[in-house]
Amino acid sequence: MRIITHTCPACGTVVAANELERNRVMKCPGLGCQEVLRFEDLSEDAREHFREHWDRYQI
Repeated sequence: MRIITHTCPACGTVVAANELERNRVMKCPGLGCQEVLRFEDLSEDAREHFREHWDRYQI
């Protein structure tokens, strides 16, 4: 299993890929941050890996 995350470009908050995949579009959870994060913000390789192995990333 790979740990796939995305770092908010505005505040540096780290978000797990499974949260981005589940919500597809979400407001950054960082305090006071208004940045919108998307599953598509992940690299193509990360998105493909996550889709192929989604069962490994369920909480």
